[in-house]
Amino acid sequence: MWSTVVRYGIAPLWARWEGSPYLRHDRALKRTQFDPPDVIRARQWQAMSRMLRHAYETTPFWHERLDRVGLPPERVRDFKDFEAIPVLTKEDLRGHADALRSRAFDRAALHPKVTSGSTGVPVEVLVDEAAMQFKRACTLRSDEWSGWRLGRRAAKLWGHPLSERPGWRGRVRNLLLDRTRFLDTLGMDEAALTGFARSLRRCPPSLLFGHAHSLYLFAEFVRARGGAGFRPDGVIATAMVLHDWQRRAVEEVFGCPVTNRYGCEEVSLIACECERHRGLHVNADGVYVELLRDGAPAEPGESGSVVVTDLVNRAMPLLRYQVGDVATASARRCPCGRGLPLLEHLEGREADYVVTPEGELISGISLTDHFACQVPGAAQMQIIQETPRRFVFRVVRGPGFGPDSLSRLAEMVAERFGPDAEFACEYLDRIPQEASGKYRFCVSKVANPFAARREVTA
Repeated sequence: MWSTVVRYGIAPLWARWEGSPYLRHDRALKRTQFDPPDVIRARQWQAMSRMLRHAYETTPFWHERLDRVGLPPERVRDFKDFEAIPVLTKEDLRGHADALRSRAFDRAALHPKVTSGSTGVPVEVLVDEAAMQFKRACTLRSDEWSGWRLGRRAAKLWGHPLSERPGWRGRVRNLLLDRTRFLDTLGMDEAALTGFARSLRRCPPSLLFGHAHSLYLFAEFVRARGGAGFRPDGVIATAMVLHDWQRRAVEEVFGCPVTNRYGCEEVSLIACECERHRGLHVNADGVYVELLRDGAPAEPGESGSVVVTDLVNRAMPLLRYQVGDVATASARRCPCGRGLPLLEHLEGREADYVVTPEGELISGISLTDHFACQVPGAAQMQIIQETPRRFVFRVVRGPGFGPDSLSRLAEMVAERFGPDAEFACEYLDRIPQEASGKYRFCVSKVANPFAARREVTA
């Protein structure tokens, strides 16, 4: 009953009080998502052309870079021309942040978003208010594909949850509108997990949301203690790659499908599964996505480095921004009827690909699944590739791990990487998290084609 009051009463009134158009955007986005692909693509080109002109006229960085490569906006006439613009890297963001900010905005009125990614070095992106509200609507649309609806309770497994909306106003908003309980993933000890599970059994949420691996850990925790005791309408896994074995475990424990969502702090939502779970729909109203392999467009079904253009943030235009992830595009339509482009699946970060001495590329997701499932007694595993022939396996030992496990690991290393490959094991109580609360299961320090960049110094 209260969720209906929130959805049709409190949410619209709160949006009006804030002066936010996000609910109006949401209604429009839900209509246009079923437009034919050519209509959506034409709309993207219009938005991209406007953003390119704005970036050229109001930011020193883009004015200099586009002039340097001979591509002022009037010479970028189609998507093919746009592909000739050099990619924007994280190093560009760190080194030229002020020159990337649009002079059309007062910095004090902008929203800073900070991320450290895999480097541990902060990157700040500034977002204008209009873009924030449009992105909010894009996220709401995709969240409701999970089965959850605005106004219903949610539970989130996330890092630094109290920093999102501090103060009395944030607490009132959460009580009346957001209706969200948090488990801080930077403090997931047994006491915190027990208290969180007890809270959710007492007052069941409609949505479970969090890092893919944090959801998996929580699912296994409650499974070992008799089960969840509640069944949400939806589960959304985000912030990191969702492994098949994690998806299976979470779905078994909570009794509903997992919706895989993909985004990054710099541009927000990039893609999300719909209710059919047959790939991830690109948020084509907010971003334009390219996949590159060796600097050229990847073919459908071929893996490529994710390059994103933000179509709505005018405060700091991000054109052809290389996120650092790898995905596979699709040429098919989803049976749901939406005309939004599809990604078949996410493959991990560029640095998660292992490169064999023969130059073969192996997806870190597939590799970790393969080793973790076939080494007896391995509860968790992280693979570090130091050189083409040297590997470190970080192992959380479970029951049954022993000499046979090491023998099997040695066999698999020789089979997969060759008889000359070397490896060492480090035994841990748990796989360490990054500062963001995310987990990485495969890290390669060897260069690969996805990380190849065409850089121009501005």
